[in-house]
Amino acid sequence: MSLTYLTTEELSARIKYNPRTIRQTLNDTVLLEGRHYFRPFGQRKILYIWEHIEEDMLATISVSSQAIPMANGGICYG
Repeated sequence: MSLTYLTTEELSARIKYNPRTIRQTLNDTVLLEGRHYFRPFGQRKILYIWEHIEEDMLATISVSSQAIPMANGGICYG
């Protein structure tokens, strides 16, 4: 299986999020190191694995159809 590696800017263009939001908010909360991204050669540069991100985004869509959004920003699964 061939994986697609993206920079922060390339991922930003695909999911329509600001690169700064990806770096500051999504990394280590929604996007997990080792699953969604890695640092090649232990350096600062981050490469994202598109197939894993896409898979998890689509999985949350099917779960979200059964979820009830809460006023505090949480989700209640019914």
